[in-house]
Amino acid sequence: MKIIQSSAGNLLLRNMLPEDFALLAVSLVRIPLPVGLRLHEAHRPITRVYFPEDGLVSIVAVTPAGKQCEVGLFGREGMSETATVLGTDNAPYEAYVQVSGASALSLPVLALTAAFDASPTLRRHLLRYCQAMMIQLSSSVAAAGLTILQRLARWLLMAHDRAPGNDIGLTHEFLSMMLGVRRGGVTIALQALAAARLIETSRSKIAICDRGGLKQLAGDAYGLAESEYLRLIGEPLERDGPFAAQEASKPRRKLVDL
Repeated sequence: MKIIQSSAGNLLLRNMLPEDFALLAVSLVRIPLPVGLRLHEAHRPITRVYFPEDGLVSIVAVTPAGKQCEVGLFGREGMSETATVLGTDNAPYEAYVQVSGASALSLPVLALTAAFDASPTLRRHLLRYCQAMMIQLSSSVAAAGLTILQRLARWLLMAHDRAPGNDIGLTHEFLSMMLGVRRGGVTIALQALAAARLIETSRSKIAICDRGGLKQLAGDAYGLAESEYLRLIGEPLERDGPFAAQEASKPRRKLVDL
């Protein structure tokens, strides 16, 4: 069944020129997006690209010893793999689904490159997304020197931007990999955020309660990549939590740096 642009849940697809979308639509297929689905393996040829309509995909660097560390993430605003946009057929990282989504739109790399050749405006649109991703990655590097609490607050805000509601399905193991710290450190940080009434936690789930408080904690570590996405793609990525107004007036407990 041919995909209609107005029905696409992916912001990159929805905000490209209709004539550019038409070049891709003939090859687009909708696939499910379960947790653990690997969209790309490190140093392996890239044969398909994916445009999530929801869910959360982690871009993960893997050391020769097998240690993993998240270096970027995307969801409905992005695509995998940007390496294809930049003219190469593989990349030294993995990309896999960390928070399940209902679907993604996928097409063969050969169809994408053929569309590139036919449309400079399509290439320009996706190169602008690559620029937005590079800003996100540079922001992650800048945030590496912050406290665990600040980095966790930034990451939760980014995940919340891409989630359909306030609940985010995450495990402590994944968060420890994302932050590059021990699981015990993640548990203590989550307990501190919950004690400050910024989040609520349960088994494999985190609920965002006070988005404004998380933004205050994250400080300058959050916001630049989101504003640049709006400037480059023309679609707001950052969202306001539904409880922002009432939560902003509640007293917040002092957080101890970890």
